[in-house]
Amino acid sequence: MTNETIDLMLKHASVRNFTDEKIPSETLKMLIDAGRAASSWKNFQSYSIINVTSDETKQKIFDLQPQKSILGAANFLVFVGDLNRAEKAVKLHTTDFYPTGVENLLITSVDASLAAQNTLLAAESLGYGGVIVGLVREQSAEISQILNLPDYTYPLFGLALGVPSRHNDVKPRLPYETVVFDESYQVQDDEIIKTYDQVQQDYAGERRVGSDWSDRVAAQFGAEPQTATLATLRDKKLMRQHRK
Repeated sequence: MTNETIDLMLKHASVRNFTDEKIPSETLKMLIDAGRAASSWKNFQSYSIINVTSDETKQKIFDLQPQKSILGAANFLVFVGDLNRAEKAVKLHTTDFYPTGVENLLITSVDASLAAQNTLLAAESLGYGGVIVGLVREQSAEISQILNLPDYTYPLFGLALGVPSRHNDVKPRLPYETVVFDESYQVQDDEIIKTYDQVQQDYAGERRVGSDWSDRVAAQFGAEPQTATLATLRDKKLMRQHRK
């Protein structure tokens, strides 16, 4: 048994090419409100959203992270992990404020991610499309400056939204049994990786750009991590400096 909501979710594909058509402001507000209805840790809502529509600001972000979806989107929403409001709430009751630590970063990141996915799903239900742009973190200090982000905030990712000018096929996910386990984790051998590489190759066909899925994983997790996010977290007082 299925329904329209499940069908919509199963048909999700990232959209990076948009027409020049705008999203009406009242429609955008409705989409974002639908996004903000997502679950939130203790209802803290530890995120903010910067709605970028001007060509000037989009160009500044594009110059740092040249992805065409940023320029082409009707709205480029930057989701920000935000404990700035938390500081104000805390200081109504005590002078002690402890925003640092992995747990607080997870709270802000998960809250923002849930809201963004809800927003994108709502947009797709009305015929719009979009793509998450996580690479903005590689220029988090510069983007923080462009967006005037205060202490205790940091950019997490962008969501490019607009009217699709082209639709892509749905990318095949890893097989259900390699991701979902009953009762306890099941460690698997590398055969599942090799098999999924072939699935991805078959999906890409002539569009394949020369790298397997596992190659892209290796490029991400087989190299030293980028340090821009850590530097920004320290600058925004969300991560302690290591003491020698």
